[in-house]
Amino acid sequence: MTAVSAAAALLLVAGCSSGAGGRPGDDRSAGSRPAASAPPSGSPSPSGPSAPPAKGAVAVVSTLTEGLKSPWGLAALPDGDLLVSSRDEGTITRVDGESGAKTVIGSVPGVAPAGEGGLLGLALSPAYASDHLVYAYFTTESDNRIARMLYDEKKPAGQQLGAPDTVLRGIPKGTIHNGGRIAFGPDKMLYAGTGETGDTGLAQDEDSLGGKILRMTPDGQPAHGNPAEDSVVYSYGHRNVQGLAWDSDKRLWASEFGQKTWDELNLIEPGKNYGWPNAEGKGGRSGYVDPVAQWRTADASPSGIAVAQGSVWMAALRGERLWRVPLAGAEPSADPQPFLEGRYGRLRTVLAAGGDKLWLVTSETDGRGTPEPGDDKILQLEVE
Repeated sequence: MTAVSAAAALLLVAGCSSGAGGRPGDDRSAGSRPAASAPPSGSPSPSGPSAPPAKGAVAVVSTLTEGLKSPWGLAALPDGDLLVSSRDEGTITRVDGESGAKTVIGSVPGVAPAGEGGLLGLALSPAYASDHLVYAYFTTESDNRIARMLYDEKKPAGQQLGAPDTVLRGIPKGTIHNGGRIAFGPDKMLYAGTGETGDTGLAQDEDSLGGKILRMTPDGQPAHGNPAEDSVVYSYGHRNVQGLAWDSDKRLWASEFGQKTWDELNLIEPGKNYGWPNAEGKGGRSGYVDPVAQWRTADASPSGIAVAQGSVWMAALRGERLWRVPLAGAEPSADPQPFLEGRYGRLRTVLAAGGDKLWLVTSETDGRGTPEPGDDKILQLEVE
């Protein structure tokens, strides 16, 4: 994998700082400053036919809904409505995609919220139109696990979720670093990002499900083509993966929390070692895959990612901004660009909504933010 040079990344993070001031209402936000450096030597030119413009733009079209408590996972229903999980309340809420009206469809039994654990990622079955199954990643008293539930819209509100059918259990849990993002890939296999729970050795232990990206069938079995045919482990050496997304060429991208130095955007390849805890950020060390882009932890602490308009869009918690990383094939075509700095606080989840549209979920009620009236929100964005 070809990566952006470490020197360019150092210049980038030195030149990007968090926006000052409060969090005003909806408006258009340009990037805070020009890119700190030109694309590295040997990288595709931003003007190439496959690359988006070096500079993008973000418009906050509307606030779809407000008053969400500890929102985390987000999934789009076929009719345009959204399902959003509450990490701490263990509930799933349906949000009308036009009016923003909220309806709690049910609670997930067995969720044991604590610290960064609770009800986390959501995903719809690839066959949702016929099976109506909703998948959830959540923390219990003993582990993190993935279960699927039948969503029956004909039942009364609050009672529309069937009993959980666990497809994978035994993912290590902790007060921190529970991972939690799940998504079905273009291959219709289920992927999950996990954390090492603060026990750094788990990331390099290929027999542990902690600190990994997992790939499995919808039934939770090891998927054909995995590095080891009897294992759901797809890649390892991760600290805490909370963002998964695919580009138009079916490449898998993942965001990852660093410790004190570098947060990462990685291009994921099966069987590869992404370094933690032996490597953080770009080190060029043999046997480890360097990130494609990196940020100082104060500028990112990344959670969800999405791909739209030829760029990776990355929601930042501590950094309180939305990062745009324009792509030319398997590497950035220009330096990452920040948007919405400090305007909406911590940002948890971003979901592609077709074309130039994104959904963006704030995360001010997660115990680490500073909630203001209306928090937390789902915003509708137009991006380029």
